Amino acid sequence: MDYLSIDVGGTYIKYSLVDRAGNLQPVSKIKAPAKLDEFKTEIFQIICNMENQIKGVGFSLPGKIDSKRGIIYHGGSLEYLHELSLKALVEKEFGVPCALANDGKAAALAELWLGNLKNVKNGAAVVLGTGVGGGLILNGQLFQGSHFQAGELSFLINYVETHKAEPLIGEYSSAVRFVNNGSKILGLEEANGEKVFAALEQGKPRELQVLFEEYCQVIARMLINLQATLDLSRIVIGGGISAQNRLIEEINRQYQLLRQKHRLLGTTFEPLEIMACHFRSEANLLGAIYQLFLQLDNE
Repeated sequence: MDYLSIDVGGTYIKYSLVDRAGNLQPVSKIKAPAKLDEFKTEIFQIICNMENQIKGVGFSLPGKIDSKRGIIYHGGSLEYLHELSLKALVEKEFGVPCALANDGKAAALAELWLGNLKNVKNGAAVVLGTGVGGGLILNGQLFQGSHFQAGELSFLINYVETHKAEPLIGEYSSAVRFVNNGSKILGLEEANGEKVFAALEQGKPRELQVLFEEYCQVIARMLINLQATLDLSRIVIGGGISAQNRLIEEINRQYQLLRQKHRLLGTTFEPLEIMACHFRSEANLLGAIYQLFLQLDNE
């Protein structure tokens, strides 16, 4: 029997069966519900459909996650998840062990387990989605922090400007926001990331190129701040948008430009390795199930 991994995002819920070696079966997805009752119904239906094939369930979720008690706080863009005891709910209903992980931390766990953070002593995963998630690997282990909120990069303040709002990184550097704005520039009726990146490859319009460069520069500044704070050696980028090689290339370019612009960065710090998560958009699914394995192995 396998394990069921469920990745709850602000836009979609993805799920797949996974074995102990980390082999994923084909991934399915549904739209994220708008209400708590609908969420519970959808989750229970997914588990019911797999009930005879699984011996545990792992969740990757937005928000602050108390992974010990299995409780969600705030829920990120899905505010209705606040204070939901999902672990207890699933274990009572289906009689199988359940584990919860924050989405950024799940990505970091997947990369630590089998991906581009394997054997990296100090690194991080940055997940670009509706917000900006993160997971820190310090001394070879996931660092949770005092309140399970280490790596909550969405809450970094981007800048302070008089008489203007102070946008948080999660608002300013949302991949969803970038795709929405890029789609508007192209005159698309609906947001379409593939068409936005296709236009970027063609090099026009210029307004879209500028938007993309500014977006990647904000991310590069954030990575430099992480490097300066934690002396990391590698940061991996996850989320659906990370499937675009152009994104990783431009973040690296902006990072190098900042090191050149600020002389002390270039002379004081070793160059940071920046690459895509090995598992790209599937990192959260693997990390969620690895959190379950860690829980089972410690029991």
